[in-house]
Amino acid sequence: MAKPASRRRVSPKERVRIDEIFRRFEAYSEHPKTELNYTSPFTLVSAVALSAQATDVSVNKATEKLFAVADTPRKMLALGEAGLIPYIQTIGLYRGKAQRLIAMSRILVEQHGGEVPLEREKLEALPGVGHKTASVVLNELDIEPAIAVDTHVFRVSHRLKLSAGKTPDQVEADLMRVVPDPAKTRAHHWLILHGRYVCVARKPKCGDCLIADLCPSRELFMGGWM
Repeated sequence: MAKPASRRRVSPKERVRIDEIFRRFEAYSEHPKTELNYTSPFTLVSAVALSAQATDVSVNKATEKLFAVADTPRKMLALGEAGLIPYIQTIGLYRGKAQRLIAMSRILVEQHGGEVPLEREKLEALPGVGHKTASVVLNELDIEPAIAVDTHVFRVSHRLKLSAGKTPDQVEADLMRVVPDPAKTRAHHWLILHGRYVCVARKPKCGDCLIADLCPSRELFMGGWM
């Protein structure tokens, strides 16, 4: 199914504002990275798949022990679903995730020589790997500029008026249109970290925000920081 086309149009004045937002993000953190711990494409895709509806902190605690014994598809497959569950049972939806992770490992061993295919179509065909997970993996490994949209990115994009999309796919399409090309490989991380630590859901920390003066939504939260 084709991804939605962006309807976002950017005026010259908006172009200046948006460019300045990402210039400041870059000045603050030039090379942002995922907070998930990984050592290879396999451990990365596994960690990202496990992180759905879970915190990076909880996933890192689980994978620290898991990857010590199963950091390749063959080792994961040998561990089996029953052997995997004790390592990840502190993570939400762990039974389904265990089933999909073992199924993914089996396909990697049987069809891809034990290696993670780093082409989007093949990656998205793996159990437990949808469009968002593939985008995170390909972007993190500097293979393809992609902006995966989770709840943080969705919220920040709306507050900054980068998108008015009603779905993650629509927001992604808008972001890929309006984010400056040099920033596309890092925008996902900047937006997710900004949403996780500054532009939080209930009480955004506008007083600590490095782009507050560029935010069209700041007046909605002025009582919390002025």
